Amino acid sequence: MTSLPAFAQMATQSNLIAVEPVLEVPTEDYRTGWVQIGAFSVLAENPADGAQEIHAVFIDEDALKAYLAEGRFVEGTKIVKEVWSTQTEDLTTGRASYADTLKGRFVMVADPDAKLGAGPRFGDGWGWAFFPGQETRITDTKDYRDACLACHEPARDQGLIYLQGYPALR
Repeated sequence: MTSLPAFAQMATQSNLIAVEPVLEVPTEDYRTGWVQIGAFSVLAENPADGAQEIHAVFIDEDALKAYLAEGRFVEGTKIVKEVWSTQTEDLTTGRASYADTLKGRFVMVADPDAKLGAGPRFGDGWGWAFFPGQETRITDTKDYRDACLACHEPARDQGLIYLQGYPALR
């Protein structure tokens, strides 16, 4: 079963559109070259079943340093959140869930002065896009207000980012 936030983002292939280059998933291997700033576990409906999804979040090291120095995300900071389906099993450490299949990636790009884009995937200081599966340049996000903002609104006082989930930002 898919979590509500990720489910709301996933669409049929016929709904996919090319995204602005600034919002594309990085071409470099961000898993080894960037910093994983945190992860979220989204529990299954029955918590005893473990996690339904694992969300792993990455940021470029220079952007992380800038955030730690300035206390804000500077223009062009790109955040990549991977959404993974999980496997859950009993291990020697206890019941554990781990990432299994990549469902897709969310990309957010800091745009505090609205210089990077003006289309429907830009606003509230960010560029926003979700890429289903292995896609890196084709998105199903038509308008961030419909596809992204509802999930991020509760974190508005934190710049629309759930800072509490990212130990590297503290």
